[in-house]
Amino acid sequence: MKICAITMVYRDHWALGQWYRHFARQLGAEHLYVVAHGSDPDIARICPGASILTIPRDDLSRFDTRRGDMLNAFQNGLNQIYDWVIRTDADELICLDPERFDGFADFFARQRRSAVFSLGLNLGERAEDATLQGDEPVLNHRQSAVFTGNYSKAWAVRNRIGLKAHGVQLRPARVESFPFIMPRGVYLVHLKYANSAALARAAEHRREVADQPGLGNPGQAWLNPGTDSRRFFKQFEALPELPWEEAEPRAYADISTEPVRETGPGVVRARRDTPRIRTRLPDWFSAL
Repeated sequence: MKICAITMVYRDHWALGQWYRHFARQLGAEHLYVVAHGSDPDIARICPGASILTIPRDDLSRFDTRRGDMLNAFQNGLNQIYDWVIRTDADELICLDPERFDGFADFFARQRRSAVFSLGLNLGERAEDATLQGDEPVLNHRQSAVFTGNYSKAWAVRNRIGLKAHGVQLRPARVESFPFIMPRGVYLVHLKYANSAALARAAEHRREVADQPGLGNPGQAWLNPGTDSRRFFKQFEALPELPWEEAEPRAYADISTEPVRETGPGVVRARRDTPRIRTRLPDWFSAL
């Protein structure tokens, strides 16, 4: 079983360090691919052993659309060599429940379809949490999280399946029949709100991209990152907290069914629900 992971990054060094450590431990650094959006010598320092491809940053127009098309092309190329390609943003970690799977090779050996989804979690920094120091593993120091349909994304593919809008990209004729597979015990942990200092540093870069004229750029969360962050943390603190053993089955039952099927753009994705449940991650997350 040959598995690799690919991401794209610009200046988000803290998140990239978390991504690299996590997937290098699981897959080996030689199977990691980082697309650098603009020259950045720090990436080689943060990701020793990974393959790094630098692309120009002189034109930010239609950023989301062009980035997606490019990464799908890279991903399809890797699918000629690897059985499965994992693709996430640099601030996203895929975590497998060790009571269900003995690592990624075991997980993918059980899959019979061409794409898999995950149950999404926004990991959040609480007021009482200590400031993260350097590159210490975030899952050792942050446990509060909220389940989210928006980040219950497609994250691994084979057989030339593309990714788009947090889902899979297909020919319109395949949208209604394509299987929506979200295995139990697979979680995408989104780190954007887990480190307030890194979040503030990334805000300027996100705004620069979203402020470009025209279509195909990220939305309001990038255009107004401060407003987005304040909204998240206010909601995060106000949500009721339930034990993982109660919260996880409820979230899975809600998010893993009735996906959105958009024939026009050719996309199958999870529903973008309003988060309703906060929980604490079980101890096994910190051992990954």
